[in-house]
Amino acid sequence: MQVISIRKLLALALMAGMTATAVAQGTRSATPPAPATQSAQTKPGSERGAASRAAPRTGSNANPAAASAQPVDYIVAVVNNDVITRRELNAQVQNALSMLAAQKIPAPPPDVLDRQVLERLITERALLQEADRAGIRITEDQLDMAIRRIAEENNMTVEQLRAEVEKDVSWARYRRELRDQIRISRLRELEVDRTIHVSEAEIDAFLAEQARQGTQAGTNAVLHLAQILIRVPEGSSPSQIASLRERAERLRQQLIKGADFAQLAAANSDGEEAMRGGDLGVRPAAGWPELFLRAAGNLQPGQVSEVIQSGNGFHILKVLDRQGGPAPVVLNVDGSPMPVTQHRVRHILIRPTAVLSDEDARQRLQSIRERIVQGQVSFADMARQYSDDPSAPQGGDLGWVSPGETVPVFEQTIATLEPGTVSQPFRSPFGWHIAVVEERRVQDVSREMQRSQARQILFQRKLEPAWVEWTSLVRSRAYVDNRLERPAE
Repeated sequence: MQVISIRKLLALALMAGMTATAVAQGTRSATPPAPATQSAQTKPGSERGAASRAAPRTGSNANPAAASAQPVDYIVAVVNNDVITRRELNAQVQNALSMLAAQKIPAPPPDVLDRQVLERLITERALLQEADRAGIRITEDQLDMAIRRIAEENNMTVEQLRAEVEKDVSWARYRRELRDQIRISRLRELEVDRTIHVSEAEIDAFLAEQARQGTQAGTNAVLHLAQILIRVPEGSSPSQIASLRERAERLRQQLIKGADFAQLAAANSDGEEAMRGGDLGVRPAAGWPELFLRAAGNLQPGQVSEVIQSGNGFHILKVLDRQGGPAPVVLNVDGSPMPVTQHRVRHILIRPTAVLSDEDARQRLQSIRERIVQGQVSFADMARQYSDDPSAPQGGDLGWVSPGETVPVFEQTIATLEPGTVSQPFRSPFGWHIAVVEERRVQDVSREMQRSQARQILFQRKLEPAWVEWTSLVRSRAYVDNRLERPAE
């Protein structure tokens, strides 16, 4: 069995359909991208707050016997009304060291690594507090669904996934960190995704450019990039900005003289990917922000860019790999037909809750199905009355559904249904469904597919800079007492 790191497993959760922007809340995937517990913010009597208050102190009044009997813990940072303890920081530092070792990246000096990791914890804590204020919760059932989806994506059972996770961390910690990451993803969808607009004129211009470039060799390259980001805090003075630019320029000069990019990124970058050596991943060239494309578009593998400035700070990019592609970024830019089988579908979704168990939800749908099949009620009326999906007011009508628009289990189920037949209850990551295919047709969707793919690429280009900028704003608004940065007394 392939061993998968905890961070990869956490990331997979966010790519496994757990986005609140999914159309029809459990059926269609979101075209532009990808729950009730104790909040992460400290409350009176909370586990995190109690642990912080009970931590042994290192001052002159500390009990020496107690100090020698248990690990020393103390507050290393205050974020608004929450705290981060040395023990929490140590756990994340160990995780960072494991990630660096797995990638054969030399670790920065301990004090540098502490500062790097603590800054990420501070930002994460500020985001979780924003999620608290927005009322974003992840229920135990929703978390269980996310874990099942991660296991399925990795061809594992939940038990096998747990065994892999527990080679590195406790299952309780994995669930806690996964819950936090999903909450932050939902926060992004709420605060940033909905503010991004891609106009029809932008789509037209993008498709025209793709058509023009479609016959040019190498124009549809796949780029693998890494970055070093020197963040510019909100409200920085001109002299502070100039000083940060000088720092970025010095780092670039070190790179030109042969310094290791991954090592410099781990020690200096303010980007979330610093502990991966700055690795931003692989994607089609058209999927990178325009600023990155202009800076790295003509670089060869191994080369680094000039220092470039965005609203978030100063970037140095490195091209790790570049591959040409014979196919256009957007399919069928030449307008050739793209026939697909479409289904006109209605469905009813029932989500398990704290008071409605998974099995009770299934049985409720089974009872509804029997009434529909016996002709006692109509499918549309039952959807209006019982469905937890936004399509309920329309009688559960999802319209014409194309391949790839729904999660796999939903797509597979409707593909095997005869028109007019009501499915048996089936489970998706979003709950229990029954569905009926009212009509089926073969349709040329080349134009719709072109525009949908173009919209998604343009959306992603705008999303990343917008999210980074919004995260930076949240961090700058928070009250932070970083005690690691205090000079020694």
